[in-house]
This record gives sequence, structure tokens and C-alpha cells, in this order.
Amino acid sequence: MKTFNASRKEFEPYGVTCEQWQTDIMPRFDRHNEIELNYFPEGGITYFLQDRHVTIPPRRIALFWGLVPHRIVHFDTPSEYYVCTIPLSVFLNWGLPESFTARLFKGEVLMDEEYERYADYDRLLMENWYTDLLSPSANQQTVLLEMQCRLQRLSAHVSTETTTNLALPAGETNLIEQMALYIARNYHRTIRLADIGKAVGLHPDYANALFKKAFGHTLNTHLTIERITQAQRMLLTTDTPIVEIAYTCGFNSVSCFNTAFLKSNGCTPRDYRKTVLNK
Repeated sequence: MKTFNASRKEFEPYGVTCEQWQTDIMPRFDRHNEIELNYFPEGGITYFLQDRHVTIPPRRIALFWGLVPHRIVHFDTPSEYYVCTIPLSVFLNWGLPESFTARLFKGEVLMDEEYERYADYDRLLMENWYTDLLSPSANQQTVLLEMQCRLQRLSAHVSTETTTNLALPAGETNLIEQMALYIARNYHRTIRLADIGKAVGLHPDYANALFKKAFGHTLNTHLTIERITQAQRMLLTTDTPIVEIAYTCGFNSVSCFNTAFLKSNGCTPRDYRKTVLNK
């Protein structure tokens, strides 16, 4: 039975998995560039995800992007649960609705609204995926096809907008994944569009257009989101002065940080820290 390994390297990939874990408080945030799916047969848990607490009840599939900082901070009772991970490049190739993927990339946790209907079915799926991937002759492709079908059904239960399915150029989802990971690893530095394009071997304009098609926003916007996300986490979990947070998160001035933070959160960093911590 697995628990979170606090010594694992940040961004270290999990790959295609379906594993049984034991509920445990995570001593630090985890970040990885896969889509993560959780299923708790019994007992719910609470994640501190990005800058908020999210409770996942039992018998309900929950899906989120693992690159968003997340850690378990509470669980009802000790229990076993399932953790599945899907590489981002694989997920992007599945052509799921844009409204569905956009919500994941914004940091939402998506849960099936019709969980009572599917709870027993989902538990059987998890058991099968877990057993299949344990086998020496594991048919990973079959597991991925079943995961794709389940998420396609899930997307119909959580997406309220009618949109086209996400269609990306063949073979370029790996590049999109690399760009997201490059920003996550280097947000604290000065990054230009040309740097990101060079890192993945694409013209900056094409890299930007490709990324926007997958995420619904530009590379520069995503860089700002990453910086703000890290700043929110530092504001809530440390006593670090705001000036230091601004530079640590890659902003070249406190005024730029305040402006970006106000636009994103509707308040200043100082008010954010004071309001959220006093809730």
C-alpha cells in the first residue's frame, strides 16, 4: 500500500498508473505533470489545492491537474483509495470537450455529479485497472482506452457548455506538455516567449498559438497564472514579506506583482493574506 513519498523530486513523473494508496497527511505539496484521478471507496479527504481547501467525498470520482500544487491535509478515517495518473500528452490526445479541459487547467477539481449512479461501476473499474497494470503482461492500452471512455462520460456530467472537442495537431501534444512543465520549473526566472519556443524547438509565435489552442490562454498568461499561484501559496503558508514573495515568484517589481495579483484575485496581496487567514 502506497503513501506519498516526501523525498520524491518535484515534477518527477508518475506515468500511467492505477495504484492503491493509504490515506495519510502529506507533509508537503506534490506537483507532477499528469492528470490525476482519485476514488475513495470509504471516507472522504480534504486537499489543500493551490490556495483553497477541497473536500472529496467517498464513492465519487475526482479529477484534477497534478501540476497544480496539492496536498492532503485531512481525512475522515484511515482507508485505502485509488490514485490514477494519466500523462498530459495522452490526455490531450483524447479530444475531450474544451470546457472540460479548460476547467482542469484553471485548477478546478472536477467530480461526477451522477456519482450515485456510477459509484459501484467506478470501483469495479479501479479494481480492474489496478489488477491489469500489476500484471507483467499489462495491456496498458486497454486501460487507457477505458480511462478515456470514463472521462468522456464524466465530461458530460460536469460540462454545462456546448463546445467543440479539443483537436490538436498530431504529435504535438508532447510539446504542449513540455511547455507547461518548462513554465512550472522556471517561473521564478525572467522568461521570454522566445525562451519557451527554443526549449521545445518551435517558433515562438507557433508555440504560443499551439499552447493557446490547448489551454485557452497564451503562454504569457499561463506564466502569470503560475507566478500568482505560487505567490498565493506563499502568502498562506509562510510569513515571507510580500516584497520578497514578489521577486521569488518571478515578478521584476512589487508594483507589477500588485497589479497582476489585483487583476487575478480582486484584492492586493496584503488583503488576500489577511482575509483568507482570518476566515
